[in-house]
Amino acid sequence: MEKFSLTGKNALITGAGSGIGRSIAKTFAEAGAFVHALELNAEAGASVVAEITEAGGLAEHHTCDVTSQVSVRSVADSIAGAGNIDILVNNAGIAHVGNLEGTSEEDLDRIYSVNVKGVYNGMFACIRHMKKRGGVILNLASVASSVGITDRFAYSMSKGAVLTMTLSVAKDYLGDNIRCNCISPGRVHTPFVDGFIAKNYPGKEEEMFEKLSATQPIGRMGKPEEIADLALFLCSDQAAFITGTDYPIDGGFIKLNT
Repeated sequence: MEKFSLTGKNALITGAGSGIGRSIAKTFAEAGAFVHALELNAEAGASVVAEITEAGGLAEHHTCDVTSQVSVRSVADSIAGAGNIDILVNNAGIAHVGNLEGTSEEDLDRIYSVNVKGVYNGMFACIRHMKKRGGVILNLASVASSVGITDRFAYSMSKGAVLTMTLSVAKDYLGDNIRCNCISPGRVHTPFVDGFIAKNYPGKEEEMFEKLSATQPIGRMGKPEEIADLALFLCSDQAAFITGTDYPIDGGFIKLNT
């Protein structure tokens, strides 16, 4: 059997319309998975599905709000009713810049709703279906789950929760043949990063891009495709002995900056 093949597997990916999620969706489809792109932005979801199908892959878009348990369960139940749920990738997430005093109650609630409750909703909706025959859950955490990062109070809170939810689910469902791991990316070059720089540093885009890249000891930002390749390995049968583990992919940020 070809290594890292996902042929015959149904993979649900939240936030699949852009950035890291889009790369994971395309990579999984190339590996043979039927990709279910769960995306609130219908246009972005339809776009990645079109790109996958044009390349000969299998994919379907589902408009889904990860902050709503009703929305996520409805999609998961529909997919499970037509087949199996083999893989869940909880990728959808949002960012916030600010320390404790720079984080309003509204900011905290918004981050919690997407980054924490959204991951919970995804796992809650899929776990009962996975218990029938096993499965793989992969959550997107962050280097902020493990180390302090300036002006990222709410974001760090949320990603710390993702890490500990991962460990809890991995422990609780060992007997159901369900593996649960997480990935902790460092700074990754996505359209979000370009938009953030353009919004906050107009006229200094190139300078800030180089400055942000230099915060990674390896000297550059990660690529979405690199995160997707690690996700593919962890969701493949070749990673069958791996569960309850966080995988930093950060250009040395955690170990070489602390």
